Amino acid sequence: MDRRIWLGFILAAMVVYVGGCKEAGTMSIKTEPFGQTPDGQAVDLVTMTNPSGIEARIITYGGIIVSMKVPNRDGKLGDVVLGFDKLDGYTKESPYFGAIIGRYGNRIGAGKFTLDGVEYKLAVNNGPNHLHGGIKGFDKVVWKIEQAKAEGDEAILKLSYLSKDGEEGYPGNLKCTVTYTLTADNELKLHYEATTDKPTVLNLTNHSYWNLAGQGTGDILGHELMLNADRYTPVDEGLIPTGELKSVKDSPMDFTESKAIGSRIKDVDIGGYDHNFVLNGETGQMKLCAKVYEPKSGRVMEIRTTEPGVQFYTGNFLDGTLTGKGGKVYQKHYAFCLETQHFPDSPNKPDFPSVVLRPGEKYDITTVHKFSAK
Repeated sequence: MDRRIWLGFILAAMVVYVGGCKEAGTMSIKTEPFGQTPDGQAVDLVTMTNPSGIEARIITYGGIIVSMKVPNRDGKLGDVVLGFDKLDGYTKESPYFGAIIGRYGNRIGAGKFTLDGVEYKLAVNNGPNHLHGGIKGFDKVVWKIEQAKAEGDEAILKLSYLSKDGEEGYPGNLKCTVTYTLTADNELKLHYEATTDKPTVLNLTNHSYWNLAGQGTGDILGHELMLNADRYTPVDEGLIPTGELKSVKDSPMDFTESKAIGSRIKDVDIGGYDHNFVLNGETGQMKLCAKVYEPKSGRVMEIRTTEPGVQFYTGNFLDGTLTGKGGKVYQKHYAFCLETQHFPDSPNKPDFPSVVLRPGEKYDITTVHKFSAK
């Protein structure tokens, strides 16, 4: 064969090889089946990956983040959220692992509120109170994929759900979308939007259980936490806020400077942290919420949000009865949650930032998780 033809083959092969290498370094997204709900609804799994190898996997059931793989200081990837390998774990026994929470994240006292002179009664599913949207909240429904694409420096998944008037006792037909965006800058952004045709209350959040050392590897008491919050909302015996905004100074609630989560956890009288912190800064403006560092792996997670508060929870009710991904058994304090939110029981606390959404208004909030290592 002519030398020029051979040379042409070699050059073509080099172009294919180099092109393939470039392609491997771009954003990617793929969708595949993840089983069916007990009532026969198909559930999809969407995997988003960025050039650093960070991988977010989300299912349409509950909008659940089923895994989040991020590198440690040596570049080794590890899954840093608790969860299950199969769908039935989430449908049968999940304590809200990784899910969208709605219509109302956190608690509403006595399972009722009054809006424009009308009293609305909700499910009582947490002692005498309403928790995380009721019996079948947004964590237990199948969301619709509106968009799944990778372009430029982002991979984007947009999910939607229509919550009908009267669902779980809430008024108004509520159209919701949650958009997950994985960026080349190692950020996972969650953007929540909603509109309603009747006045209603709304407080959406994500309930991921984090362990930056790796899911199922041990407790999170050695993680170092900074919360950008000078105040918190004290609670009664049912974990309902009293209405007071109390200073964290000289108390176990003070994380204004970074310190180990377990440094004073024994001084918290409910067996660990499960408290709403009042973030410094304006509601609706993007601001620093928290920064968490895990010394052994070197992983760092920084959270920014437009929300006024964050619920800090230390997995107090995990007790070894749940077996999660890879056969890992989840014990007490094996994870922490940082649920950006409006305050618990806000519908019954007129002095708290309002959670009322009216026709013609748009619910629009954003929370960003940025990952790094040191």
